[in-house]
Amino acid sequence: MLMSGQQLMSDESVLVELAVEETRGIQIGSRSLTSRYFLAPLAGYTQLAFRRVLRELGGIGLATTDLVHARLLLEGKRQSLQLIETHPADQPLSVQLFGNDSETVAAAARWLEDRGYGGIDINMGCPMSKVHGQGGGAKLACQTTAACDLVGRVVEAVHVPVTVKMRLGWDREHITAPQLAADLEAVGTAAITVHGRTRQQGFGGTVNREGIRSVVEAVKSIPVIGNGDVRTVEDAIAMRQLTGCDAVAIGRGAMLDPWIFARIQRALDGQTSDWEPTVNEQLGFLRRHFALMHEQHGDRACVLFRKFVAWYGARLGIPEDLETRLRLFESCGEFDSICTQIEQRHGERKSDIATALVRVPNGPVELW
Repeated sequence: MLMSGQQLMSDESVLVELAVEETRGIQIGSRSLTSRYFLAPLAGYTQLAFRRVLRELGGIGLATTDLVHARLLLEGKRQSLQLIETHPADQPLSVQLFGNDSETVAAAARWLEDRGYGGIDINMGCPMSKVHGQGGGAKLACQTTAACDLVGRVVEAVHVPVTVKMRLGWDREHITAPQLAADLEAVGTAAITVHGRTRQQGFGGTVNREGIRSVVEAVKSIPVIGNGDVRTVEDAIAMRQLTGCDAVAIGRGAMLDPWIFARIQRALDGQTSDWEPTVNEQLGFLRRHFALMHEQHGDRACVLFRKFVAWYGARLGIPEDLETRLRLFESCGEFDSICTQIEQRHGERKSDIATALVRVPNGPVELW
């Protein structure tokens, strides 16, 4: 009988075992990583400012960029170049590419390697129609021969590790991940990240840990990184123990709790993981993220930052009316004024559920 995450956390021997593994880090191709807990790529979110502010809190072994269209990158499109912007403090880093033409993706990987990027991740898991509709993302995983040909060409084109992000399959009748993972290992893939849902599920339902375990059992020696529904330290420990995966990639959980990586590290170090950052630390995080975003994007940061607020509000104790104002603010001065009011009224919030998890109408927040 499988133990729950809470039962695993109460089992001191489990934490000791994981802590010993953690001291050895993890090897992905030629890369030696000091932590087995990674920041997963999330379309629209895992850009430079977000990666940097999370790294400053500690505990991240590897971060991966938002997914980048290979052809648009080679064409030098401004948005694609922004997605791969990095910083000396933003290491180690992989760039996630998507596309359905093997020569184009291989050329983009060479372009990145020539400019000093240390890892290439191929997206075969994105459920967004604008991605898989072009033959990339989750659609590519349905065409196993083409998928292996594409990844094999990328592996041949570069010397840095090439990894793959996938889902369990297109739907529950078409679970392709175990065989695809084995085939990708055979063409030189350095590691596989598997999100424990099908494309049909999107982000609904629950993650299938048994499905992730089947991928772990399908490969011979490369690391498998488990992904999906990791929002607490208990979830992260359970993912490792119940699937046998070598590492854990955390995406939405890091937006719901930016301190999740630090909490995991504390648990592995034998400290309590249920501590809470101070009000100053919470507001400092909010201000720091916006400052880093403004550093990169200038005044456009006011609009770009709004979507993060719906994830942060509950964790940072932002009163609901001030969260609403942060989802509409238009200037740095207005942001500072709202932050001052948050500091004065911190803790008034009535709901501990992040607004981002509440179903809302489609379209810009200004039109809700």
